[in-house]
Amino acid sequence: MSLRVSLRELEVFVAVCEELTVTRAALRLAMTQSAASQSLASLESALDTVLFDRVGRRLTANEHGRLLLPKARAILDLGYEAQTLFSGSAAHLRLGASTTIANYLLPLQIARFRASQPQVRLELTVGNTDEIVAAVAAFRVDIGFIEGPCHHPELKVQAWRDDELVVVVGAQHPFAGSAPSFKALAQAEWILRETGSGTRQEVERLLLPRLGAFAVSMEMGDSEAIKHAVAAGLGVSCLPRRVVAGELARGELIELAQPSMTRTLYLVMHRDKALTRGMARFLDQLGPP
Repeated sequence: MSLRVSLRELEVFVAVCEELTVTRAALRLAMTQSAASQSLASLESALDTVLFDRVGRRLTANEHGRLLLPKARAILDLGYEAQTLFSGSAAHLRLGASTTIANYLLPLQIARFRASQPQVRLELTVGNTDEIVAAVAAFRVDIGFIEGPCHHPELKVQAWRDDELVVVVGAQHPFAGSAPSFKALAQAEWILRETGSGTRQEVERLLLPRLGAFAVSMEMGDSEAIKHAVAAGLGVSCLPRRVVAGELARGELIELAQPSMTRTLYLVMHRDKALTRGMARFLDQLGPP
């Protein structure tokens, strides 16, 4: 059976999915608009299906297009890998990490990797756990590091390391220097990460059985912002110890005595993702931070 789909057609298809117009996709790929349009038409003809819904000048992938997109990205990754296999060109690695891991754990890992593999081109995408899982599932990221459990059927999940969570308040908070009851904690004003954050998921998993409920007064998309809000006396929070270690040492935050709370950090990859040179080298070198 002969192959009727070319890598170039798939490259145009992915670019149109991401740019939403043929004009911008053609510009990105250094093609004429007519050549890009012809390539897209050829792909739809080869597959005998329409891949986009046309809304004005915008093209949005329909159900068939969304089904093809991750497969197209995976095929292109293999094509790029084959193209550079014998050329001596730099390997390429795309990492994704939830914010706490990106800020506190990966920098040292990346520094070690870059020291031994300076020729590898590396990209880092930062988001919350749900966003990184989605990026790995869509083949936009080769390896993801997340702070909460993942049950996506298309991903392989591997425990990476443990991480301790602590409940903290500002130095002037009424709870500072005391041992509030679970009832008092449940009634306090809490500042938590946004829905979709792995830290938020794990805080709820670990604390809700004890407290029954949270009185959430604020949600923030960044642990750095939360710890500063807590230090200012705006509420109670539960954050990774490594995030608040400096503030605890300086007395800006106070740790409330609680039973030990430990979560697992995970590494995720797509089951259909071929192991590239960059991925293999990074995984071989990956160790505890």
